[in-house]
Amino acid sequence: MHIVIMGCGRVGSTLAHILEDSGHSVAIIDRDPQAFRRLRAGFRGRRVTGVGFDRDVLEEAGLATASAFVAVSSGDNSNIISARVARETFGVDNVVARIYDPRRAEVYQRLGIPTVATVRWTADQILRRVLPEGAEPLWRDPTGTVILAEMAFNTGWIGTRTRRVEEATGGRVAFINRMGESLVPKDDTVIQDGDILHVIAAENDMDRINKVLTAAPSESEH
Repeated sequence: MHIVIMGCGRVGSTLAHILEDSGHSVAIIDRDPQAFRRLRAGFRGRRVTGVGFDRDVLEEAGLATASAFVAVSSGDNSNIISARVARETFGVDNVVARIYDPRRAEVYQRLGIPTVATVRWTADQILRRVLPEGAEPLWRDPTGTVILAEMAFNTGWIGTRTRRVEEATGGRVAFINRMGESLVPKDDTVIQDGDILHVIAAENDMDRINKVLTAAPSESEH
């Protein structure tokens, strides 16, 4: 595959190296020629100086024959504009754009542009390390309103059917990791000691669900 990357910062240069090591051809675009210093000496891909939404620049990068386009510059607007040009002008189906403002994700999603909201993702990764208890977000939908999270739970829930957990929390137990293997629970699946629960729910419900699960269940919830 030939892949074009816009933005030769830390993310762009890292992606370029990973993709090249995986056997793909890569072209990387940046308006600042000094940015290419982040690329290793043996990088074999194309280095194209210019803005990523300029048609001539994209043609020089080989976008006409590319299988994918990745926009990871430091500007939200530049990333989205270039991603739209890649899709609408060059017909590249597989595009993704990095954004810093997660509130824009829903708008871009309506335009058919998959986005990665780096501020939210970075915050989640930090929280997973400093808050070992409670909810640990593993996935978030593009609008940021639905979360799949690894949930800690009070030992009092051991022996409880997952159906009762869902009734008590209002969330959905998407899957359970048990002894290194994952299983999709049925109505009669019982939580065992050592299970890791993965719950999917609205983001604004997560605090409440966490409080329910980290407290001992009432008799009616067993």
